[in-house]
Amino acid sequence: MFLSRKANGESYTFFSKLDLEDKSALHSYRREFLDHVRNRLHGDFDRGFFSAWADCMRVLSRITIPNNIAAPTTNSEVSGEERLENVKSDEGQATIENFLKEEED
Repeated sequence: MFLSRKANGESYTFFSKLDLEDKSALHSYRREFLDHVRNRLHGDFDRGFFSAWADCMRVLSRITIPNNIAAPTTNSEVSGEERLENVKSDEGQATIENFLKEEED
């Protein structure tokens, strides 16, 4: 998935054209990928590929990506602990704990 994101000049690249703000489209893509996962005409590798994309769409549909991120100019300005606390305190940011809680329910 990382390699598909890096191919910026490719006109057929799915990930570079993806609108992360459009939650309904992300849900639609996830349903489409899950349909491919359930399709027994696809091989195991292909079903795994579509399963990974469906999981990616699930995660992307749950996270909030702020438009105006003021990044520090150097890594030394903000320590790793401060960045971790900022992520933990952000109510809109999805964490692994959110997904584990939903799986248990």
